[in-house]
Amino acid sequence: MTGTPFDPRMLESLVCPRTQGQLRYDADRQELISKAANLAFPVRDGIPVMLVDEARALDA
Repeated sequence: MTGTPFDPRMLESLVCPRTQGQLRYDADRQELISKAANLAFPVRDGIPVMLVDEARALDA
């Protein structure tokens, strides 16, 4: 892992921008996962990128 690590305590105040639902942190892939939206939001240098356009669709 490079850069600043993500602080999992941020999950207390972050929600999915599409569904307003809960997120789960995947440390291996450095992503925040929204099961409800079927999206994974990247974490870059410890900063979550909460833009739907930057998210990737989860594998079905």
